[in-house]
Amino acid sequence: MAVPDFQSIMLPLLKFAGVRKGELSVGEAYQVLSERLGLTDDDLRETLPSGIQGAFANRVGWAVSYLKKAGLLESSRRGFFRITPRGEELLDRKLGAINIKVLEQYSEFKEFRRRKEPSAVRKGEGSATDAAAPTPSEALESAYENLRDELADELLAKLKNAPPAFFERTVLDLLLKMGYGGLRADAGKRVGGSGDGGVDVVINEDKLGLDVLYVQAKRWGDNPVGRPEVMQFAGALQAQKAAKGVFITTSRFTDDARKYVTQIGSKIVLIGGEQLANLMIDHDVGVATVSSYPVKRIDTDYFDEGV
Repeated sequence: MAVPDFQSIMLPLLKFAGVRKGELSVGEAYQVLSERLGLTDDDLRETLPSGIQGAFANRVGWAVSYLKKAGLLESSRRGFFRITPRGEELLDRKLGAINIKVLEQYSEFKEFRRRKEPSAVRKGEGSATDAAAPTPSEALESAYENLRDELADELLAKLKNAPPAFFERTVLDLLLKMGYGGLRADAGKRVGGSGDGGVDVVINEDKLGLDVLYVQAKRWGDNPVGRPEVMQFAGALQAQKAAKGVFITTSRFTDDARKYVTQIGSKIVLIGGEQLANLMIDHDVGVATVSSYPVKRIDTDYFDEGV
């Protein structure tokens, strides 16, 4: 049989997780599902156009990702997952299939779709949602954005599990890649630790060192950073007689915290986890390029010269 699309994999994947109950790996899911779906060796040798990854492995990965976004599966550690009570409840309903339309009953998934996927992408997910397909250029762009989102999620997971000193060093590396400070040896320093007054990193704002930036790097889990923490950082800036600061977190900021920084004299920039991960991707901090796809167009000047 042909390699099924990722939506067709969702139900057998969730059923397997439901039988297992405990932790299982993506690799194990790939092996078991390929047998249950009757895929041949030729089917499993089918690759994506890039030739880098197998088509079935890719679709299993996306099925896992979407079920996580809907709260039906949850990560237990990198490369491993397990079913949630919500996933077990959905299995009890004995549905004939699980697809995008089914997942949209969950608010978390709808919000993910609203934030991450443009309408053109949603139209390309098969008859379960829309009949129209995206153009090749839209499909390429949406695939890139989805891969980038997955990479950003992995980056944040890594940072949340890293030691505080490593996170502070990563923040310094990012600021240097963004053009602050000049040479690493004399551009900035980590403060951190007890008695730091709420300042973790101090870095030159320019290569000449005419001004400095004071940075708070807070490695948090899922709870948002609120106004009290930002107020404490603002106080630390005042103690340093500094007018500029950057507060960076792996989490996010409450609306009250963001409102507060607009009402004070000091200039404080708030960078949440999603923005942090995207900045790291943009500036090649903690990531490496695996492949690239040049997109070409007609050179009209070339043809105009030949007329």
